[in-house]
Amino acid sequence: MDGLGSAPWRRSGRDCAVDAAVFLGALGYGTVLSLLLAEDPTVPRPVLVVTQVFGAVGCALLWSRRRWPTGVALVLIPLSVVSDVVHGALLVALFTVAVHRPVPVTAVVATTSVLGKAAFLLLVAGSGEPVGQWLLFVATSTFAVVGWGLFARHRRQLVLSLRERAERAETEARLRAEQAQHHARAQIAREMHDVLGHRLSLLSVQAGALEYRPNAPATEIARAVRVIRASAHQALQDLREVLAILRTPVTDRPQPTLADVPDLVAESVHAGMRVELSQDVTGTVAGTTGRTAFRIVQEGLTNARKHAPGSHIRVTVAGAPARGVTIEVHNDAPAEAPTLPGGGQGLVGLAERVTLAAGRLDHQPTASGGFRLAAWLPWPS
Repeated sequence: MDGLGSAPWRRSGRDCAVDAAVFLGALGYGTVLSLLLAEDPTVPRPVLVVTQVFGAVGCALLWSRRRWPTGVALVLIPLSVVSDVVHGALLVALFTVAVHRPVPVTAVVATTSVLGKAAFLLLVAGSGEPVGQWLLFVATSTFAVVGWGLFARHRRQLVLSLRERAERAETEARLRAEQAQHHARAQIAREMHDVLGHRLSLLSVQAGALEYRPNAPATEIARAVRVIRASAHQALQDLREVLAILRTPVTDRPQPTLADVPDLVAESVHAGMRVELSQDVTGTVAGTTGRTAFRIVQEGLTNARKHAPGSHIRVTVAGAPARGVTIEVHNDAPAEAPTLPGGGQGLVGLAERVTLAAGRLDHQPTASGGFRLAAWLPWPS
């Protein structure tokens, strides 16, 4: 394993350069020490040859230290115990263990290395040899290299955590952007459905009346054509205003409120619908509550026009501060077959609006074959 033990082992160009440098460093350390031992007349020739062979083997094992850091260190420990030439390679292996393995493993390997060397020196050293100085050098160099490796490990972990944090922040930012886009698309869909659905349903009903009554009196035909022209013009105007609102959140365009419900009902009556309005509201409802209440009535009238043409519609609006606003749109069984298809998304979008306003929405067919749409919206005192 490479890195911090979490990624498959592989050697990059930089890793190859570092491995070559540490190999040459350990080889240079072993070569210098071998030359010093060769000049010592008290060192037997066979011992010198074995020491040099162990040193070469130890330096060669460094090429595998990234893949098996602990294994290489454990092999080098007994080699360094009997051969001082391997000590440089062992230091490199201990550094690798400190960087790539947990702290307890590093502590065990480093302590084993020092204790093994100390036991060997105490057993074979003569009375005149500086055992204490050599043990001090071994212990100091070992724990200095291990401390350096632990520092490098901590720094690498810090860099990785910062990188992961940056990637996580980038991912979260992308998700927030996607959510914002989804919210914008949902907002566009709701506004288009609420505003244009009402206008286009008026236009379609009047056009359908002209199609099925080609011999109607001229006054009725002229009246229907006026409604069609006005509805088409108003639909285009509403489309421009909705797009302006969505492009620029801050706008001076007044939003519809509960006070505009009578005009909405009058428009439907003028288009030929039978609508009865009962309104008992104390005070002025503004903000999200008033706008949502208007959309509820608008959606109820649009659905009745689509799915229950010719039926009698009763709109009831009542409310007061601290009591909330209650809206109900109820239509009888349709007097004729529905002529307009439904997309099935109007009530879904309306439910989202009511939920955002912290209200409740209920809708279901009635026993008489009609349909009832009811909602309650909070109105703070």
